[in-house]
Amino acid sequence: MTPWHDRPWRNLVAGLLYMAVVIVLATLAYADLGWHLGDAFYFVIYTIFTVGYNELHPITTPELRFVTISTIVLGCTGVIYLTGALVQFLTYAQLQQLFGNRRMKNKIGTLSGHVIVCGYGRIGHMLANELKTSGVDFVILDRDEAKLTDASARGHLTWAGDATDETVLEEVGIKKARALACVVPNDAVNVFITLSARNLNKEIEIIARGEAASTKSKLLRAGANSVVEPTHIGAERIAQLILFPQSAKLTESGRMHALAAGLHGLGLELEVTVADADHAGKSVGQIEQEADRTIFVVAVNRKTGETLTRPAPGVPVELGDGIVTITRAGRSAPRTG
Repeated sequence: MTPWHDRPWRNLVAGLLYMAVVIVLATLAYADLGWHLGDAFYFVIYTIFTVGYNELHPITTPELRFVTISTIVLGCTGVIYLTGALVQFLTYAQLQQLFGNRRMKNKIGTLSGHVIVCGYGRIGHMLANELKTSGVDFVILDRDEAKLTDASARGHLTWAGDATDETVLEEVGIKKARALACVVPNDAVNVFITLSARNLNKEIEIIARGEAASTKSKLLRAGANSVVEPTHIGAERIAQLILFPQSAKLTESGRMHALAAGLHGLGLELEVTVADADHAGKSVGQIEQEADRTIFVVAVNRKTGETLTRPAPGVPVELGDGIVTITRAGRSAPRTG
């Protein structure tokens, strides 16, 4: 449960309600002792806020003195509390952002061999989920604070900035990253990101999103290793290219395309998926058996990069492994999380 002092807006509301109650009760008390309602309210306001004008009416009776003393004590206490709550309310967000950015920067500084996701739109959101399921370290880079807030709430590591800026790319560890995914819904921006990333890291794997057909060649010339066209592939394909480049590129070859076409004619599909917690620790044979022999595992791609072709039934599958399967059309392969 969040401590009370970590909820500044509630402190502010509580202070305002307290002051409203004090003002109303004091005003009614003076009115009950014979003062005009307007005079009573005016006197209460400048008494509480310690302005110190002359008294509108003589404070001579014990009742008036009691009401006045109570108004001063309770009102001044309320003003002090309300002032503190207002200052906290105005500064809390800035301080939280400052320290939050510092913590985030420290976490990013410890990353190595991670993935940088540029853009947290529809595809970026799905891609982040795929990477998280596979246990891969990644950081989301975007300029939209609302999107980053949503990503942070989902437990993702985020950084605010322009991905076309080389300084920003360095802040998210571009020189130590293993891969970068450009999934911004703007082809020109993705070309600039690719150019900047390739300039900073000659070895990094760059997977870029391209909407227009003419953009693919530009992205490849800019330094992208692979180009994804969302209308044909989607976020899962990007994750496969990042996580399992060997298996993913194997299925992209002309020979495998021909094989996939032949299998499709027989009612079968060739798929590459990521093993989730339900399949971790199970053998290839167990996975095939649980699927009632409707799938056939033809390769297992380890997270280390090792590819096991035609794995024996006793080969164990680990969390995050890539599984290349032949599946009946309409039948899902092992879930990816």
